[in-house]
Amino acid sequence: MVNHATVSMTGYASRRGAENGWDWTWDIRSVNGKGLDLRLRIPDWIEGLEAAVRAEAAQVIQRGSVTVSLKLSRLAGAEGLRVNPAGLAAALAAIAAAAEAAARQGLELARPSAVEVLGLRGVTEQSAEATAEELAALLVPLRADLRGALADFDAMRRAEGQALGAVIAGQLDRIADLTEAAAVAAEARRPAVAEQLRENLARVMAGTAEADPARVAQELALLAVKADVAEEIDRLRAHVAAARGHLAAEGAVGRKLDFLMQEFLREANT
Repeated sequence: MVNHATVSMTGYASRRGAENGWDWTWDIRSVNGKGLDLRLRIPDWIEGLEAAVRAEAAQVIQRGSVTVSLKLSRLAGAEGLRVNPAGLAAALAAIAAAAEAAARQGLELARPSAVEVLGLRGVTEQSAEATAEELAALLVPLRADLRGALADFDAMRRAEGQALGAVIAGQLDRIADLTEAAAVAAEARRPAVAEQLRENLARVMAGTAEADPARVAQELALLAVKADVAEEIDRLRAHVAAARGHLAAEGAVGRKLDFLMQEFLREANT
């Protein structure tokens, strides 16, 4: 049985979004890792973003070496209009000086409107910097798109995990078939092995008068035990059952399966 919740540790997902004059791309990728190694490549000037990313990722990812990246930029023409305090002060001072000079000449100048003042060179400037309020509002759509990217990432890892689980299950079926074939072959050759041992014992006893019959029998018994593979076959059956149980279980099973693969090799080589 293959667990449909089996999750691979390798995966990739990307999602792009735009809102309120901003453009961004989330990028998530992972490779195998002993635990969870979460690496963030995100802007550090958005308050609360790192904590939000870690909280969202923890809901989906338990293991793997995972890198979460965010590329964020202003859309063309979306820069905000900012007043330059120094430029405004200089402009007002110049207007006041001009009014005083005109008054000394007996002239009265019309007062400029705010729009006219703001239109003076150096009073306003374009700025790509966002206010705290803009950044706080930006965090909402960023987090929503991150959830979508994490969902895509999780779906990819689950699809790959299910495919790998099916491959492993097929290999376990093959090992189980070979184990049973070995058990049948071992049982079939048991009489022949016993007869061969008896013949060997008779030849040794006939050719060596000084040989201790008890000692010779003991050595031959040891050879018979070594020739008997019943214990290894039983262990292989137990390992197959254990591996199938791990595939059907929830949670991380990679390390357990890795240990069992070593045991499979040990019993098969023995």
